[in-house]
Amino acid sequence: MTDKSTPFKNIVSHAILIVAAIVLMFPFVWMLSGSFKDSLEVVRMPPSLIPDTFRFDNYVEITKYFPIYRFLGNSMIVAVITTIAQVIVCAMAAFVFAKISFKGREALFVLYLVTMMIPMQVTMTPLFIVFQKLNLINTYPGLILPGIFSAYGTFLLRQHIMTIPDPLIEAARMDGASYGRVFSSIILPLSKPSLATLSIFAFMASWNNFLWPLIVTSDKELMTLPIGLSKLQGRWATEWNILMAGNVISFIPIFIVFLFASRYFIKGMTMSGVKG
Repeated sequence: MTDKSTPFKNIVSHAILIVAAIVLMFPFVWMLSGSFKDSLEVVRMPPSLIPDTFRFDNYVEITKYFPIYRFLGNSMIVAVITTIAQVIVCAMAAFVFAKISFKGREALFVLYLVTMMIPMQVTMTPLFIVFQKLNLINTYPGLILPGIFSAYGTFLLRQHIMTIPDPLIEAARMDGASYGRVFSSIILPLSKPSLATLSIFAFMASWNNFLWPLIVTSDKELMTLPIGLSKLQGRWATEWNILMAGNVISFIPIFIVFLFASRYFIKGMTMSGVKG
């Protein structure tokens, strides 16, 4: 017997999702619209969503404030290398915690997770001192190394790797496969959804990171895009149209990464056991 209330529930659910999507998308649409307006129109009341005249000069004028494409390249280098390194390191750690038995494994993993409770602001000063003594200030390694290790990323991948059947790994070990071979030939191919999910998180975190690059870099040639965008907001006045144009440029790489990895994203979150 068919539940007569099901069509009504579907309509209500879709209506709620549509409204939520509009609410979430509106800031991005407003940002894109503002990036094509002049400095007066962007603050005009009442506001308008569609510009009177599309002003593409904002994307050219932004280069007068700072070398945006240099900063964009720095952000891309740091984000890509950090993402790749973090995924590899977290995957190896997750494999050990999920499938390799050793004394104190669970206690060590709990201790590993406890580090998630420590704010980065607490460790930033001692980390800076260590990097200063290692001569890593104003270097790409200084920007990249702190983002390689992630307790959350390890936890995310461990939850998924634990769902991989143990007999599959035991059969490979009986055939003479080393742990390295098991990791590369079995674990990684079966963990693509979770790896894609972590890649999105790692890329977004690195791309939007502001505080650590601000502290560890003083050389203009090494500054990242978030630092450049902060220079667009003046003490007394802000060119909001230029700032929105810069934010659009900053948003595009994240959107492209999510677009290519989106088909794995929901599947990865579901299979990892992490709920939103």
